[in-house]
Amino acid sequence: MRGMAGGLAALALAACELPGGAPGPRPAERPPGLVPPEPAPARAQSDASRALQRYYAAVQADLLSQGLLRTDGGGADTPYTDNTLMRNFERIAFYDEYERDAGLQPSGGEAVGLRKWTRPVRMSVEFGDSVPEDQRAVDEDMVRDYVARLGRITGHSISVVRGNPNFHVLYMGEDDRDQAVARIREVVPNVNPATLRLFQTLPRTIHCLVIAFSEPQNENSYGRAIAFIRAEHPELMRRSCVHEELAQGLGLANDSPYARPSIFNDDDEFALLTAHDEILLRLLYHPDLTPGMTPDQARPIVARILARRDGPV
Repeated sequence: MRGMAGGLAALALAACELPGGAPGPRPAERPPGLVPPEPAPARAQSDASRALQRYYAAVQADLLSQGLLRTDGGGADTPYTDNTLMRNFERIAFYDEYERDAGLQPSGGEAVGLRKWTRPVRMSVEFGDSVPEDQRAVDEDMVRDYVARLGRITGHSISVVRGNPNFHVLYMGEDDRDQAVARIREVVPNVNPATLRLFQTLPRTIHCLVIAFSEPQNENSYGRAIAFIRAEHPELMRRSCVHEELAQGLGLANDSPYARPSIFNDDDEFALLTAHDEILLRLLYHPDLTPGMTPDQARPIVARILARRDGPV
Protein backbone atom coordinates (compact mmCIF):
# COMPACT_ATOMS: atom_id res chain seq x y z
CA MET A 1 0.00 0.00 0.00
CA ARG A 2 2.86 2.37 0.77
CA GLY A 3 4.34 1.82 -2.69
CA MET A 4 0.97 2.43 -4.32
CA ALA A 5 0.52 5.71 -2.47
CA GLY A 6 3.94 6.92 -3.69
CA GLY A 7 3.07 6.04 -7.26
CA LEU A 8 -0.22 7.95 -7.12
CA ALA A 9 1.54 11.03 -5.76
CA ALA A 10 4.04 11.01 -8.62
CA LEU A 11 1.29 10.75 -11.19
CA ALA A 12 -0.56 13.64 -9.67
CA LEU A 13 2.55 15.78 -9.73
CA ALA A 14 3.22 15.03 -13.40
CA ALA A 15 -0.37 15.94 -14.25
CA CYS A 16 -0.01 19.27 -12.51
CA GLU A 17 2.80 20.28 -14.82
CA LEU A 18 0.65 20.18 -17.97
CA PRO A 19 -1.23 23.49 -17.64
CA GLY A 20 2.00 25.51 -17.46
CA GLY A 21 3.48 24.02 -20.67
CA ALA A 22 2.36 23.20 -24.15
CA PRO A 23 -1.05 21.58 -24.42
CA GLY A 24 -0.87 17.85 -24.70
CA PRO A 25 -2.34 15.96 -27.67
CA ARG A 26 -6.05 15.30 -27.55
CA PRO A 27 -6.69 11.70 -26.54
CA ALA A 28 -8.23 9.48 -29.15
CA GLU A 29 -11.87 8.49 -28.77
CA ARG A 30 -12.29 5.09 -27.20
CA PRO A 31 -13.36 2.49 -29.76
CA PRO A 32 -17.05 1.63 -29.28
CA GLY A 33 -16.26 -2.06 -28.83
CA LEU A 34 -14.13 -1.32 -25.77
CA VAL A 35 -16.71 0.76 -23.93
CA PRO A 36 -17.97 -1.34 -20.99
CA PRO A 37 -21.72 -1.93 -21.04
CA GLU A 38 -23.87 -0.04 -18.61
CA PRO A 39 -24.75 -2.21 -15.59
CA ALA A 40 -28.24 -3.62 -15.83
CA PRO A 41 -30.62 -1.81 -13.50
CA ALA A 42 -31.73 -3.83 -10.50
CA ARG A 43 -35.11 -5.40 -11.10
CA ALA A 44 -37.78 -4.03 -8.79
CA GLN A 45 -39.04 -6.57 -6.28
CA SER A 46 -42.68 -7.47 -6.87
CA ASP A 47 -45.42 -6.97 -4.30
CA ALA A 48 -45.83 -10.75 -4.11
CA SER A 49 -42.16 -11.24 -3.26
CA ARG A 50 -42.22 -8.48 -0.64
CA ALA A 51 -45.30 -10.05 0.92
CA LEU A 52 -43.52 -13.41 1.13
CA GLN A 53 -40.50 -11.72 2.70
CA ARG A 54 -42.71 -10.22 5.42
CA TYR A 55 -44.52 -13.51 5.90
CA TYR A 56 -41.34 -15.56 6.43
CA ALA A 57 -39.86 -12.92 8.71
CA ALA A 58 -43.00 -13.20 10.84
CA VAL A 59 -42.83 -17.01 10.77
CA GLN A 60 -39.23 -16.98 11.95
CA ALA A 61 -39.97 -14.46 14.71
CA ASP A 62 -42.94 -16.53 15.89
CA LEU A 63 -40.94 -19.77 15.97
CA LEU A 64 -38.09 -18.12 17.87
CA SER A 65 -40.53 -16.66 20.39
CA GLN A 66 -41.69 -20.22 21.13
CA GLY A 67 -38.15 -21.44 21.73
CA LEU A 68 -38.04 -23.25 18.38
CA LEU A 69 -35.45 -23.15 15.59
CA ARG A 70 -32.84 -24.15 18.14
CA THR A 71 -29.23 -24.01 17.02
CA ASP A 72 -27.69 -25.71 20.07
CA GLY A 73 -28.06 -29.24 18.67
CA GLY A 74 -29.83 -30.51 21.79
CA GLY A 75 -28.47 -31.37 25.19
CA ALA A 76 -29.46 -32.91 28.51
CA ASP A 77 -33.11 -32.27 27.67
CA THR A 78 -32.91 -34.38 24.48
CA PRO A 79 -31.34 -37.75 25.38
CA TYR A 80 -31.41 -40.65 22.93
CA THR A 81 -30.29 -44.26 22.97
CA ASP A 82 -29.08 -46.72 20.35
CA ASN A 83 -32.61 -48.09 20.15
CA THR A 84 -33.88 -44.56 19.51
CA LEU A 85 -31.32 -44.12 16.74
CA MET A 86 -32.30 -47.44 15.15
CA ARG A 87 -35.97 -46.50 15.17
CA ASN A 88 -35.36 -43.01 13.80
CA PHE A 89 -32.95 -44.20 11.12
CA GLU A 90 -35.38 -46.81 9.87
CA ARG A 91 -38.28 -44.38 9.74
CA ILE A 92 -36.32 -41.62 8.02
CA ALA A 93 -34.22 -43.68 5.58
CA PHE A 94 -36.75 -46.34 4.51
CA TYR A 95 -39.93 -44.29 4.13
CA ASP A 96 -40.96 -41.34 1.98
CA GLU A 97 -42.64 -38.14 3.06
CA TYR A 98 -44.47 -37.77 -0.27
CA GLU A 99 -45.63 -40.17 -2.96
CA ARG A 100 -43.13 -40.44 -5.78
CA ASP A 101 -43.98 -38.35 -8.89
CA ALA A 102 -47.24 -37.16 -7.32
CA GLY A 103 -46.44 -33.65 -6.13
CA LEU A 104 -47.40 -33.04 -2.51
CA GLN A 105 -49.53 -36.16 -2.13
CA PRO A 106 -48.52 -37.81 1.17
CA SER A 107 -46.85 -41.18 0.95
CA GLY A 108 -48.94 -44.29 1.51
CA GLY A 109 -46.55 -45.39 4.25
CA GLU A 110 -44.92 -48.38 2.57
CA ALA A 111 -41.25 -49.06 3.18
CA VAL A 112 -38.85 -48.61 0.27
CA GLY A 113 -35.33 -49.82 -0.39
CA LEU A 114 -32.40 -47.93 1.10
CA ARG A 115 -31.37 -45.07 -1.19
CA LYS A 116 -28.16 -43.07 -1.33
CA TRP A 117 -25.49 -41.78 -3.70
CA THR A 118 -22.89 -44.22 -4.94
CA ARG A 119 -21.12 -41.74 -7.21
CA PRO A 120 -19.47 -38.48 -6.03
CA VAL A 121 -21.93 -35.71 -5.23
CA ARG A 122 -21.06 -32.52 -7.11
CA MET A 123 -23.15 -29.59 -5.91
CA SER A 124 -23.65 -26.27 -7.66
CA VAL A 125 -25.10 -23.12 -6.09
CA GLU A 126 -27.30 -21.21 -8.53
CA PHE A 127 -29.29 -18.01 -8.06
CA GLY A 128 -32.34 -16.42 -9.55
CA ASP A 129 -32.03 -12.94 -11.04
CA SER A 130 -33.81 -11.46 -8.02
CA VAL A 131 -31.06 -12.48 -5.56
CA PRO A 132 -28.63 -9.56 -4.90
CA GLU A 133 -24.92 -10.11 -5.49
CA ASP A 134 -23.94 -9.55 -1.84
CA GLN A 135 -26.50 -12.11 -0.69
CA ARG A 136 -25.19 -14.62 -3.25
CA ALA A 137 -21.71 -14.46 -1.74
CA VAL A 138 -23.07 -15.11 1.77
CA ASP A 139 -25.22 -18.02 0.61
CA GLU A 140 -22.49 -19.67 -1.43
CA ASP A 141 -20.01 -19.48 1.46
CA MET A 142 -22.57 -21.02 3.80
CA VAL A 143 -23.31 -23.89 1.39
CA ARG A 144 -19.60 -24.56 0.87
CA ASP A 145 -19.00 -24.80 4.62
CA TYR A 146 -21.96 -27.13 5.11
CA VAL A 147 -21.06 -29.32 2.14
CA ALA A 148 -17.55 -29.77 3.55
CA ARG A 149 -19.13 -30.84 6.84
CA LEU A 150 -21.41 -33.34 5.08
CA GLY A 151 -18.39 -34.84 3.35
CA ARG A 152 -16.56 -35.27 6.66
CA ILE A 153 -19.61 -36.82 8.33
CA THR A 154 -20.44 -39.33 5.61
CA GLY A 155 -16.97 -40.12 4.32
CA HIS A 156 -18.51 -39.79 0.84
CA SER A 157 -17.16 -37.49 -1.86
CA ILE A 158 -19.33 -34.34 -1.64
CA SER A 159 -18.12 -31.02 -3.01
CA VAL A 160 -19.21 -27.71 -4.52
CA VAL A 161 -18.20 -27.44 -8.18
CA ARG A 162 -18.39 -24.87 -10.96
CA GLY A 163 -19.04 -27.29 -13.79
CA ASN A 164 -20.81 -30.59 -14.42
CA PRO A 165 -22.87 -30.70 -11.19
CA ASN A 166 -25.34 -33.44 -10.34
CA PHE A 167 -26.89 -31.78 -7.24
CA HIS A 168 -28.30 -28.33 -7.99
CA VAL A 169 -28.97 -25.93 -5.10
CA LEU A 170 -31.30 -23.25 -6.47
CA TYR A 171 -31.88 -20.02 -4.56
CA MET A 172 -34.95 -18.61 -6.27
CA GLY A 173 -37.47 -15.96 -5.31
CA GLU A 174 -41.12 -15.56 -6.17
CA ASP A 175 -40.05 -13.35 -9.08
CA ASP A 176 -37.84 -16.16 -10.42
CA ARG A 177 -40.55 -18.81 -10.89
CA ASP A 178 -40.25 -18.91 -14.67
CA GLN A 179 -36.47 -19.00 -14.43
CA ALA A 180 -36.64 -21.86 -11.93
CA VAL A 181 -38.97 -23.91 -14.13
CA ALA A 182 -36.76 -23.34 -17.18
CA ARG A 183 -33.67 -24.39 -15.22
CA ILE A 184 -35.35 -27.55 -13.95
CA ARG A 185 -36.32 -28.47 -17.49
CA GLU A 186 -32.66 -28.08 -18.49
CA VAL A 187 -31.41 -30.20 -15.60
CA VAL A 188 -34.03 -32.94 -15.99
CA PRO A 189 -35.42 -32.81 -19.57
CA ASN A 190 -37.84 -35.70 -18.91
CA VAL A 191 -39.06 -34.29 -15.59
CA ASN A 192 -42.44 -35.60 -14.50
CA PRO A 193 -45.26 -33.04 -15.11
CA ALA A 194 -46.44 -33.31 -11.50
CA THR A 195 -42.93 -32.46 -10.29
CA LEU A 196 -42.75 -29.46 -12.61
CA ARG A 197 -46.16 -28.21 -11.44
CA LEU A 198 -44.92 -28.41 -7.88
CA PHE A 199 -42.25 -25.80 -8.62
CA GLN A 200 -44.72 -23.69 -10.59
CA THR A 201 -47.36 -23.58 -7.84
CA LEU A 202 -45.38 -24.14 -4.63
CA PRO A 203 -47.52 -22.88 -1.71
CA ARG A 204 -45.92 -20.60 0.85
CA THR A 205 -46.41 -23.25 3.54
CA ILE A 206 -43.63 -25.22 1.81
CA HIS A 207 -40.52 -23.32 2.84
CA CYS A 208 -38.08 -25.32 0.70
CA LEU A 209 -37.77 -28.76 -0.85
CA VAL A 210 -35.44 -31.23 -2.48
CA ILE A 211 -36.16 -33.78 -5.18
CA ALA A 212 -33.68 -36.57 -5.86
CA PHE A 213 -33.75 -38.60 -9.07
CA SER A 214 -32.62 -42.21 -9.34
CA GLU A 215 -29.98 -43.52 -11.67
CA PRO A 216 -31.55 -45.06 -14.82
CA GLN A 217 -30.03 -48.46 -14.07
CA ASN A 218 -30.66 -48.49 -10.29
CA GLU A 219 -33.70 -46.89 -8.69
CA ASN A 220 -32.07 -47.04 -5.26
CA SER A 221 -28.96 -45.09 -6.27
CA TYR A 222 -29.31 -41.35 -6.73
CA GLY A 223 -27.90 -39.72 -9.84
CA ARG A 224 -29.27 -36.17 -9.70
CA ALA A 225 -31.00 -33.86 -7.22
CA ILE A 226 -32.47 -30.36 -7.09
CA ALA A 227 -32.86 -28.39 -3.86
CA PHE A 228 -35.06 -25.29 -3.97
CA ILE A 229 -34.42 -22.56 -1.36
CA ARG A 230 -36.71 -19.55 -1.30
CA ALA A 231 -34.80 -16.29 -1.67
CA GLU A 232 -37.29 -14.45 0.56
CA HIS A 233 -36.27 -16.32 3.72
CA PRO A 234 -34.55 -14.52 6.59
CA GLU A 235 -31.06 -15.69 7.53
CA LEU A 236 -31.82 -18.50 9.99
CA MET A 237 -34.58 -20.01 7.88
CA ARG A 238 -32.26 -19.93 4.86
CA ARG A 239 -29.63 -21.89 6.80
CA SER A 240 -32.27 -24.25 8.17
CA CYS A 241 -33.55 -25.01 4.67
CA VAL A 242 -30.04 -25.71 3.39
CA HIS A 243 -29.24 -27.99 6.34
CA GLU A 244 -32.39 -30.06 5.95
CA GLU A 245 -32.76 -30.24 2.17
CA LEU A 246 -29.13 -31.06 1.39
CA ALA A 247 -29.10 -33.81 4.03
CA GLN A 248 -32.43 -35.19 2.82
CA GLY A 249 -31.12 -35.11 -0.74
CA LEU A 250 -28.38 -37.51 0.34
CA GLY A 251 -30.97 -40.16 1.24
CA LEU A 252 -32.68 -39.31 4.54
CA ALA A 253 -35.89 -38.57 2.72
CA ASN A 254 -38.53 -38.70 5.44
CA ASP A 255 -39.47 -36.81 8.61
CA SER A 256 -40.55 -38.40 11.88
CA PRO A 257 -42.37 -36.80 14.84
CA TYR A 258 -40.30 -39.05 17.13
CA ALA A 259 -36.88 -37.92 15.87
CA ARG A 260 -35.31 -35.67 18.52
CA PRO A 261 -33.01 -33.77 18.59
CA SER A 262 -33.33 -33.63 14.82
CA ILE A 263 -34.08 -31.50 11.80
CA PHE A 264 -35.91 -34.51 10.32
CA ASN A 265 -39.04 -33.55 12.21
CA ASP A 266 -41.76 -31.15 11.09
CA ASP A 267 -42.02 -29.53 14.53
CA ASP A 268 -39.28 -26.94 13.73
CA GLU A 269 -37.68 -27.42 17.14
CA PHE A 270 -34.20 -27.59 15.62
CA ALA A 271 -32.97 -25.39 12.80
CA LEU A 272 -29.59 -26.97 12.11
CA LEU A 273 -28.15 -30.47 11.76
CA THR A 274 -27.64 -32.07 15.18
CA ALA A 275 -25.23 -34.69 16.53
CA HIS A 276 -28.15 -37.16 16.37
CA ASP A 277 -28.57 -36.36 12.66
CA GLU A 278 -24.86 -36.78 12.03
CA ILE A 279 -25.11 -40.35 13.32
CA LEU A 280 -28.00 -41.03 10.93
CA LEU A 281 -25.89 -39.78 8.01
CA ARG A 282 -22.92 -41.90 9.08
CA LEU A 283 -25.18 -44.95 9.27
CA LEU A 284 -26.60 -44.23 5.82
CA TYR A 285 -23.15 -44.06 4.23
CA HIS A 286 -21.65 -46.94 6.16
CA PRO A 287 -20.27 -49.35 3.53
CA ASP A 288 -22.16 -52.29 5.08
CA LEU A 289 -25.48 -50.65 4.18
CA THR A 290 -26.03 -50.87 0.44
CA PRO A 291 -28.68 -49.38 -1.86
CA GLY A 292 -31.83 -51.47 -2.14
CA MET A 293 -31.61 -53.08 1.32
CA THR A 294 -34.93 -53.58 3.08
CA PRO A 295 -35.51 -52.56 6.71
CA ASP A 296 -35.35 -56.25 7.75
CA GLN A 297 -31.99 -56.68 6.04
CA ALA A 298 -30.56 -53.47 7.45
CA ARG A 299 -31.80 -53.79 11.04
CA PRO A 300 -29.17 -56.27 12.36
CA ILE A 301 -26.41 -54.40 10.53
CA VAL A 302 -27.44 -51.07 12.06
CA ALA A 303 -27.58 -52.70 15.51
CA ARG A 304 -24.09 -54.11 15.03
CA ILE A 305 -22.66 -50.77 13.85
CA LEU A 306 -24.15 -48.93 16.80
CA ALA A 307 -22.99 -51.57 19.29
CA ARG A 308 -19.40 -51.28 18.03
CA ARG A 309 -19.19 -47.53 18.21
CA ASP A 310 -17.26 -45.64 20.83
CA GLY A 311 -18.69 -42.18 20.40
CA PRO A 312 -19.65 -41.32 16.79
CA VAL A 313 -20.51 -44.16 14.42
